[in-house]
Amino acid sequence: MAITTDMIKELREATGAGVLDCRNALQETGGDMEKAKEILREKGLALAQKRASRRASEGVLELYNHGDGRVGVMVEVNSETDFVGRSELFRKFAHEIALQIAASSPLYVNEEDVPAEVIEEETNRAVEMAREEGKPDQVIPRIVDGWLMKYKEEKVLMLQPYIRDDSKTIRDLLNENIAALGENIVIRRFERWALGEGLEEEEEE
Repeated sequence: MAITTDMIKELREATGAGVLDCRNALQETGGDMEKAKEILREKGLALAQKRASRRASEGVLELYNHGDGRVGVMVEVNSETDFVGRSELFRKFAHEIALQIAASSPLYVNEEDVPAEVIEEETNRAVEMAREEGKPDQVIPRIVDGWLMKYKEEKVLMLQPYIRDDSKTIRDLLNENIAALGENIVIRRFERWALGEGLEEEEEE
């Protein structure tokens, strides 16, 4: 099957990968767009793992406000070099992460950032719920695992479905950009504020 410029463009827009990588992936899969996307995702993951130990201290503090100033986000996204940190693709990625945080309200960047006491609290909640519903003891561990996974997918940025394409996670999006830019990229930290947030707690005090 002939690989056209439009096919390469479509794949590049979907994955953020380079032109040559897109062409090679399409040739390898005989023009199958979905299989080509999977190849590029796997390549991005392999590259991300290879580059994970590289120091990333350049980049950008991306600021975003949403809803006419009702929600504000600041996120630090790091690159290895200032050259990449100033690139259009990197800046676009940082902006997309800020949009994700504004829309999906994560609490943590990575799974390992979830405190042990939160995991314990959610575990106890799942066990209590299962017992109230009369579930047998042998299935409770599976219920707890499912409950914790759902909690993490909602609260951990890297595990959240990407708001523009829920077939991929933010980790997938990160790996695609690492593959496209050829450098380690780290989402370091973020803060999200909502207008009036915390007022109820203050009034109760």
